[in-house]
Amino acid sequence: MTNFIKRVNLDFLGIVTSVVCAIHCAILPLVITSLPVFGLNIMNNLPFEWLMIGIAFIVGCFALTHGYQRHHKSMKPLLAFTAGFIFLICKQFFYTYEFLFLAPAVSLVLYAHFINFRYCVRSRARNIPAL
Repeated sequence: MTNFIKRVNLDFLGIVTSVVCAIHCAILPLVITSLPVFGLNIMNNLPFEWLMIGIAFIVGCFALTHGYQRHHKSMKPLLAFTAGFIFLICKQFFYTYEFLFLAPAVSLVLYAHFINFRYCVRSRARNIPAL
């Protein structure tokens, strides 16, 4: 199990999770308005929203702390991620301003994973021994 965890690129998983969250938040109200006809309701479903936020938080914490501890020691990705999650939590509590908080939240979380990924790649390139 630990070998599998070591092989998974957590930044890529974080980016995918953030993109899925953004798609869920942006497109779901437009595309899936017919779900209540079938007895399904995931729009404005608070447990589902918190589940998505929790998954993104767990993946982000693992990816960013791994990158920080083992590769680059830069606080920039951690600060961007924290700021993004503050906006994401504000989105949940200030529902009337949801769309004002959503864009910066997703942008900052994606940016955090992107720069963490770049810093990790740079760190690995510096540690490759010369042939």
